[in-house]
Amino acid sequence: MTVTVLVPDDDGLAAVSRVAGARALRFTLGEPLPAGADEAEVLVPGFLVGPEAVAMAWQLPKLRLVQLLTAGAESWTGRLPEGVLLSIARGAHGASTAEWVMTGLLTVYREFTEFAVAQREHRWTQHQTDTLHGKRILIVGAGNLADELRRMLAPFDTTVAVVGTRARAGVHGVDELPSLLGDFDAVVLMVPVTSATTGMVDAAFLARMADGAILVNAARGPVVRTDDLLAELRNHRLRAILDVTDPEPLPAGHSLWDAPGLLLTPHVGGSSRGSRERGWAIATAEIARYLAGETPHNLVHGEY
Repeated sequence: MTVTVLVPDDDGLAAVSRVAGARALRFTLGEPLPAGADEAEVLVPGFLVGPEAVAMAWQLPKLRLVQLLTAGAESWTGRLPEGVLLSIARGAHGASTAEWVMTGLLTVYREFTEFAVAQREHRWTQHQTDTLHGKRILIVGAGNLADELRRMLAPFDTTVAVVGTRARAGVHGVDELPSLLGDFDAVVLMVPVTSATTGMVDAAFLARMADGAILVNAARGPVVRTDDLLAELRNHRLRAILDVTDPEPLPAGHSLWDAPGLLLTPHVGGSSRGSRERGWAIATAEIARYLAGETPHNLVHGEY
């Protein structure tokens, strides 16, 4: 038996064609579904698509699996028909996102942004900077992203602790988070957006962080309450490195653009050369498991 898999692009056609028992059928978001789409059991949306793609899932009577190409599933959780599985591309973008965190931390500690400004202004500003070496890093989120970041931090002799939904070997439970925050130089957010993590980083969370600490958001914008973070940045008590914001994209006149102590990038943590190939490699492996009657490895269960 052949299972129809809806894919959004030529990369998907090529990737799924190599999966035994799968028939790839391309769709274009915003256009009528192609002939045969009503037979589709698997849907692979495009990268970072919105509500229009979610609505399409309700037009597929035989749909049983939505396989994402990203690790973030906030647009999909709780919005699919009963009985439809949701799987993410966990592992596809972890190394790239961890690399973004490392770049941000090194940029802030070694003051590369300030040196770049001085270069443009032809000013020689030789002075001592801070260092990542020996810093205490708290990672909130205990998935693949955390594993990759921990591996990259190891050569810098950092002290690293990880927080997850529940305590387990090598991982603190989220209930311990309030007592941990003040002991670290940087707090890195690597959690999915859920009802529990939306607004997690509020005024109380930030107030518990150590003076001069850096908040790094490699998760999603709604995890952080923007106004509460702005208050801490404006009084120069904390610094921040953000790849995501709330709202996003950030409007041209938003206060975050000019906030002191902030390094901001436009949601590029996982966007590096080869990201599509890595996403499709994970996706096709999950589809192959589904076709073999196995449980996909990356099903969304709401933990982090």
